[in-house]
Amino acid sequence: MNIRLAQLGNHSAVALAVAELQRYLKQMDPTLALDILQMDHVSDQCGKVVWVGVCEEGKALLPPVKNPELDDAIAVSVKDNAGFITGANPRSVLIAAYRFLKELGCAWVRPGKDGERIPKKKLENISVSLQDAPSRRHRGICIEGAVNYENVRDMIDFLPKAGMNTYFVQFFAPFTFFDRWYDHQGYLNDGNPYLEKEKISRELVDAMTVSLEKEISRRGLCYHKVGHGWTCEPFGIEGMGWYADKVYDIPAETQGFLAQLDGKRQLFHNVPLNTNLCYSNPIVRDKMTQAICDYCAENAQVEVVHFWLADGHNNQCECEECQKKRPADWFIDLLNELDEKMTAAGVKTRVVFLVYVDLLWAPEKGKIKNPDRFILMFAPITRSYGQSYGQCLACEKELPPYTRNTLEMPASLSENLAHLRNWQKDFAGDGFSFDYHLMWAHMSDFGYEKCARNLFTDMQDLPKIGLDGMVSCQTQRCCFPTALPLYMMAEALWDEKADFEQKALAYYQAAYGKDGGKVHEILARVSELVLLYDSPSGRHQWSQDTPCCKDLDALEKEINHLTRLLATHEEEVATQKEWEMLGHYQYYLSMLHRVLVCWEKQDQAGKDDAFGQLMDYLWKNELALQSCLDVQNTERSLKRKLGIQ
Repeated sequence: MNIRLAQLGNHSAVALAVAELQRYLKQMDPTLALDILQMDHVSDQCGKVVWVGVCEEGKALLPPVKNPELDDAIAVSVKDNAGFITGANPRSVLIAAYRFLKELGCAWVRPGKDGERIPKKKLENISVSLQDAPSRRHRGICIEGAVNYENVRDMIDFLPKAGMNTYFVQFFAPFTFFDRWYDHQGYLNDGNPYLEKEKISRELVDAMTVSLEKEISRRGLCYHKVGHGWTCEPFGIEGMGWYADKVYDIPAETQGFLAQLDGKRQLFHNVPLNTNLCYSNPIVRDKMTQAICDYCAENAQVEVVHFWLADGHNNQCECEECQKKRPADWFIDLLNELDEKMTAAGVKTRVVFLVYVDLLWAPEKGKIKNPDRFILMFAPITRSYGQSYGQCLACEKELPPYTRNTLEMPASLSENLAHLRNWQKDFAGDGFSFDYHLMWAHMSDFGYEKCARNLFTDMQDLPKIGLDGMVSCQTQRCCFPTALPLYMMAEALWDEKADFEQKALAYYQAAYGKDGGKVHEILARVSELVLLYDSPSGRHQWSQDTPCCKDLDALEKEINHLTRLLATHEEEVATQKEWEMLGHYQYYLSMLHRVLVCWEKQDQAGKDDAFGQLMDYLWKNELALQSCLDVQNTERSLKRKLGIQ
């Protein structure tokens, strides 16, 4: 059978769409003959052709969107090997190509080659018809956790396959995330004793970042950058991570710009990224805003720059002038001054401003003058995950007043959302959630089913809280035991009316083959039995007075069910890697069961010993688990939650 694919134009995302169609169609049917054409426009002189790209002829096929540059829309109209695969923009064309392949039976269940499910089938007279547009504008992932180059590259590659459109690289250089992996760091210990540590440089990370930027650009993804760092890097202080044990060289002129706390101007707990500045000082504001303006002018590849203040909380300047206004009001001044500079310089980059920790308390008087420049980012880092956005729209208690440097951060989701509504009273512009479902909380859900459902529901509820999407701040390796939460997040961001049960079953069948439904049943019961995810205190330690499992004997039975399934499942080559991971997970779950038994007995020594054995197993097998499990993050999250010493 012969199929002719015509690439319209020379945009890299369209070129990749054609290359991916060629690659996967050939994998499906090796007997297929594929002709590739390079065309500037649609022509009726080429015979039967599948036209791939953005074109006038394809616009009529697309559903309408607000802004074709920012908003995706796709259409596939192919009948008997002829027609169009098109989109509102080049990125949409790539997404449309993957959707076309999905209609033919392909699936991508997690990042990386092992996540591909490409059926072998005879392809003749292909006909696919669909029109679609995502429910949400912002559908992205932010770098976090411990990563190597391949982990980030694979996540970027996965995004358009899952219908997502955004990648965010934090900081000027994302050094700390790569350092965690290559140095094989541990939580409050030396880390993995079985792997050789590699010290990396900022120069190496910069080089990897440039390469990753090419991967982002190649796919036409929306590229977000920076965030934390504006409070230190423009002032000559390195801000590559939360390193409290380093000696920092602070320029003499910068010392006076640091926030004054307890009468002193110094680094907050010796971490530049956590150190705010004296925002009432016009020199400080000018240096920060000019640095951002210059950065945007010099880095045109960054479509959206994040302007955040320092990380941490209760670290605001206490000088007499700064105390005259809330931090949020000083932040509004900074945003307006930045917009003036960018407008004068002709810089069109959009700017994300952060509603987070101390900045949850909305400004009293300040208002953004040019809302079209800015995107609100709501980051409820102290929330719990036992409830979803839609369940917490009403806040019964009165929000506490702003009190400088003595704030107690809200643990309840309802309080966090009440703060967001206060911001939205004076800012009705674009906005998205920057939430942490797959950063720490998911590790407390041993079956990942509660987490997946909560994430799915939160994405469906975004219109209820006035936000148009999500950029997920998360570990890149979050597929242990499954990638269901990641998968379901993408599904709900694309289609707010999607059915969870239907999508979840389709995921399990694609991931595990014929026995996928059985895996689904076991993991759903594990999630239901373990209670740690339901904590009202977010990522903090579980209360010793509260049961951590509904029924430890029932949990042991599920482990035994999984053991028997691993021994008897029908082997399929395409799903072999997933079953191997499930074998590691069976041991992981067995050891966590031992930890929970010791917890119920209040046997601290037994709990620590069982967890130590688990960590030794994970370290020994870390390379086999690397693409699916962030072992350092697992250790950190579970030690905190379970009170491991």
